[in-house]
Amino acid sequence: MTTESRRAARQKLVLDHFHDEVRQDWDQVLSTFPHPHYELIPTMTVHDGNSEVREYYHDTRIAFPDQDHEIIALRHSDDAVIAEFWLLGTHRGPLGSIPPTGSRFRVRMTAYFLFDTEENLVCERVYFDSLTLLKQLIGGIDKKNPRNWPLTVRCIRGLLKMSGQPPHPSLVNTPPADLP
Repeated sequence: MTTESRRAARQKLVLDHFHDEVRQDWDQVLSTFPHPHYELIPTMTVHDGNSEVREYYHDTRIAFPDQDHEIIALRHSDDAVIAEFWLLGTHRGPLGSIPPTGSRFRVRMTAYFLFDTEENLVCERVYFDSLTLLKQLIGGIDKKNPRNWPLTVRCIRGLLKMSGQPPHPSLVNTPPADLP
């Protein structure tokens, strides 16, 4: 059973983590983990370790330099803080193989901040509807204007290229749940 003081400490860490992400203070964000580890379920990708997570931050802030969060709710479990929030921003740079569209997005997300028995944050596991995000990024292009057709084609090619990547094995090869 998680005590109220543990819940309060975890919640402060998670809120600080969110705040420092918006400020793009990567040293502070990474200091919330003994070993940074992100799992992005919609893309089936893992960013493990300081350099991979920093690269993830760099790439996403190139794509969305004004990225921000609006927290909807925080929930607690025995080993996690579950954050439900809106992620928003403007697509100003490439997102993987998808070229910038200039479109704004607002996507509802859930992140599980997982803690070990020593109260260390060991993983941020993020869930969101990637179709909602892509509809907002690509759907914002005026496809009736022939000048935008090349951008639309590049976006579709980029999406197809990204969707062909194999999933990270740790997200596919999961053990069965240990249920009573």
